[in-house]
Amino acid sequence: MAPGRTGSWAAVLLFAVSVCRGWSLPVQEKEVWGYVDVREGAHMFWWLYYANSPSFKDLPLVMWLQGGPGGSSCGFGNFGEIGPLDTDLKPRKTSWVNAASVLFVDNPVGTGYSYTDSEKALATDVSMVAADMMVLLQSFFSQRTEFQTVPFYIFSESYGGKMASAISLELTKAVQKGSIKCNFAGVALGDSWISPLDSVLTWGPYLYSTSLLDDYGLKEVTQAAKDVQQAVQQGQYQKATQLWSVTENVVEQNTNGVNFYNILTQQDDDDLVKFSADDQDYLIALKRRHIKPLHGQSLSELMNGPIRKKLGVIPKNVTWGGQAEDVFSSMSGDFMKPVVDIVDELLSAGVNVTVYNGQLDLIVDTMGQELWVKKLKWEGLQKFNQMKWTALEDPESAGQTGAFYKTYKNFAFYWILKAGHMIPSDQGEMALRMLKMVTLQE
Repeated sequence: MAPGRTGSWAAVLLFAVSVCRGWSLPVQEKEVWGYVDVREGAHMFWWLYYANSPSFKDLPLVMWLQGGPGGSSCGFGNFGEIGPLDTDLKPRKTSWVNAASVLFVDNPVGTGYSYTDSEKALATDVSMVAADMMVLLQSFFSQRTEFQTVPFYIFSESYGGKMASAISLELTKAVQKGSIKCNFAGVALGDSWISPLDSVLTWGPYLYSTSLLDDYGLKEVTQAAKDVQQAVQQGQYQKATQLWSVTENVVEQNTNGVNFYNILTQQDDDDLVKFSADDQDYLIALKRRHIKPLHGQSLSELMNGPIRKKLGVIPKNVTWGGQAEDVFSSMSGDFMKPVVDIVDELLSAGVNVTVYNGQLDLIVDTMGQELWVKKLKWEGLQKFNQMKWTALEDPESAGQTGAFYKTYKNFAFYWILKAGHMIPSDQGEMALRMLKMVTLQE
């Protein structure tokens, strides 16, 4: 498949097209998509929605990166969180397309509609992920020259934040060298896997403080987390990933199956996986906990049915999400490595960095996020820590606080209340307002 091969859904057609299973696909004002061959045997899919505005150039361009690794931005991020349509193909009132042009990329290769010709072509670490993304962005901005001067932001979620950090640093270098022409304006790290160990070490205290662990459970979770810490300190990252999954199992057993993505909900019994520390099936448990939620049956039917038909460029041998678990497995050795140093480099380089986190998230709890932020060597950290946060009113509940935030120079932190790991899904109005603030529209 040739680099840059694209398709489009004609803007002049103002009717809906009925397809199988009773789905109907409302036509968006303007959208384009395509593939870029980022390496030999590695094909990355992207999908762009132009902003709903008389002039899209008056609004920023936002690239959304999903987590996992293996979660599809073009699927889950698009239809499950911030795209113009939800999974029932109904218009989303809180779509980010109302405030920006949005570029979804199925990243790393093998995710969503992206695919590789063999497992050997899958990415193994964030450096490889960043290198692949540079190829895609160079192709995108070369072909879509209308976006070269538009402020470009990278927004992310979960493991997507870890990848976004590495991508942002490489993009900053590429822009300085002139190899990619774009107006890079900043990166936003949402519930992001920046310092995995800080997240794991705070699971126990967070759950205990919210009455989801008793003293006995706190002791068990703390000990399991310390085992992860020891593996990380010894540089045994594959083992740390395995022990991290064991720690999740300990959490589930002591909380009666708390949902890692929102502590006010509970996992189904079918999703609970038990295994020992020596069990080689730990990756199966991880995939079930962290890939399966991003590939629900209804979304898979949508993406492999009507959407696939609409796009018209997906190869016959490619199934949406078909390589997702392989992506996760391939990245497992890199999974527990921190990238706090990369965030420090971004801040030192003058890149605008925003951290935002959901109050009810466990997998990347706010306590853990605050811990790694305090470890930054950024020269503005002391002043940032001395500042008081500012309350933001909940757009959906007048007089109620929806979030807090504070910002100093090129760093900002948003604490989003009543939201779990997927903030736009839980608090769509608040997430949209945050987007506008980060992109200087408020």
